[in-house]
Amino acid sequence: QVQLVESGGGLVQAGGSLRLSCTASGSIFSINAMGWYRQGPGKQREWVATIASGSNTNYADSVKGRFTISRDNTKNTVYLQMNSLKPEDTAVYYCNAEVVVTSRALSDYWGQGTQVTVSS
Repeated sequence: QVQLVESGGGLVQAGGSLRLSCTASGSIFSINAMGWYRQGPGKQREWVATIASGSNTNYADSVKGRFTISRDNTKNTVYLQMNSLKPEDTAVYYCNAEVVVTSRALSDYWGQGTQVTVSS
């Protein structure tokens, strides 16, 4: 069993910054890619950014240049630094991880989500 716990969401004015964190715990052997998704009001969940185990990163066009994803493998933690926030970034942000558990099975895990609200 693996748990992902996010933190760092909140209310911020447009142009401001927030840093999200997500820590994985449980029966972890290793973690492959980790990423962030978001779901805005009345919208479908969308991909935001991914970081591979080798630290290669990819970003959605809507956040490129404003958001930075990083990870600390010693802490099984992924971060999302969000700068120059816009009202359209308002969403529940979810952490995702591809985890190899101690039985060597590979599964996808999700966090519970953290709310980010950007006021204009």
